[in-house]
Amino acid sequence: MTESDTKITLIGSRLAREGLEFIFKGEMPECKKCRLKNTCLNLEPGRRYRVERIKSKDIHECFLHDSGVLAVDVSRAPILTTLESRKAVEGAKIMYEPARCGKRECSVYDICHPEGLLKGDKCKIVEVLESLDSKCEAGNSLKKVKLAW
Repeated sequence: MTESDTKITLIGSRLAREGLEFIFKGEMPECKKCRLKNTCLNLEPGRRYRVERIKSKDIHECFLHDSGVLAVDVSRAPILTTLESRKAVEGAKIMYEPARCGKRECSVYDICHPEGLLKGDKCKIVEVLESLDSKCEAGNSLKKVKLAW
């Protein structure tokens, strides 16, 4: 990871710890009156991020977080999902295409449709994990993979 892969943002002081992963949900009504909102709201809503390091121990007041917020460096977090087995090649660069099944009751549905990853996202397969063929209720040949940006 390089310095350009990270962004500075603010996060609740009780949540601020290296390695924490979160989905950025976007602006809340309380944010409209905050003078620091441009620093807090510089992330893409619906995306998964990871705290890389705490920049400062200085706590800033926040209308949402009763214990204030801290400045942190964040980067887009790798995401676990599934791909067709024939496309799951470590090191390959792909344009993400979610599994086509629609079986929400399936035990692997959540990993096949992870929050923070959208159709058309450009990613790299950084690790190929186990086969999920026996768990897919639609009968698809799937592998669990870790994707990075």
